Amino acid sequence: MAFKSLLSVAGADHSDRDVRTAASLCAEVGAHLSVLILSPPPLVISPAPLNDGIAEWPRQRAHAIAALEKRYRQIGRFSQDAASLEKTSREIHKLLRATWRRYDVDFVGDQASVGDAVRARALCNDLTIVGSALLNDVNVGPLVINGSLFDTGKPVLVVPQGAEATLSPRRVLVGWDSRLEASRSVREALNLLAGAEEVRVAVVDPEATCAGKGAEPGADIAAYLTRHGARVSVDLLASAGKSAATVLAQHAIDTSADMIVVGAYGNRRLRERLFGGVTRWIVGKPPLPLFLAR
Repeated sequence: MAFKSLLSVAGADHSDRDVRTAASLCAEVGAHLSVLILSPPPLVISPAPLNDGIAEWPRQRAHAIAALEKRYRQIGRFSQDAASLEKTSREIHKLLRATWRRYDVDFVGDQASVGDAVRARALCNDLTIVGSALLNDVNVGPLVINGSLFDTGKPVLVVPQGAEATLSPRRVLVGWDSRLEASRSVREALNLLAGAEEVRVAVVDPEATCAGKGAEPGADIAAYLTRHGARVSVDLLASAGKSAATVLAQHAIDTSADMIVVGAYGNRRLRERLFGGVTRWIVGKPPLPLFLAR
């Protein structure tokens, strides 16, 4: 499908780099940009320990004073968060008015509702962009992945630092293993694949199937993509004891790929593990956009 509406999620304490990346992608394909700004992480205040230098008789008074001080700090932090959200919103409006006029900006001030807020907006967008600022934020990143990828079935494009963000890749590497998630990633990326100059379907440690009447592994998905106008070849790769991610990353280097399309595995309970897997994928790997769906 063509991407006509993109979602970018940014923390109020993030730089504008991720929004700039999303805006450039929108300009490339003529899409609308929705920006969701998240409040900074909540301030966690530990309760004062009992009998810590306080005599026994004024304990209730000391606890009351401590509770009031905690409340004052919470009110102060709330005011700071509201001011930070407003400041970030103004800056993003100014940036987008100068670079891309088809946009809307919203914000969520309650960290507890981040997942629901991202989900509600991802449902009404074609693609969520996860940039380097989100990848570096272990508090917000998993919530965005969960809300946009697990709870909606919509795809996510991960753009690590140093990657050339594009929705018009010339060469695309597809990681294929005949699983549902891989099939969904291909379907969601179909417009990208059909427009690419070269699509390489990579099958790691392939196993011949009895249902295909002796057909080579990967031949079925290659035929499907060909019917949609993609120019496809199939590469059968041996892992030699390495992980599939490592093999795909090296093959992406060897074939000068501009993007990698793979299925995202796991479930909601393992969202942090998936997020950690994505970030580990980025470290030491070629800086390429990673298209995920499940």
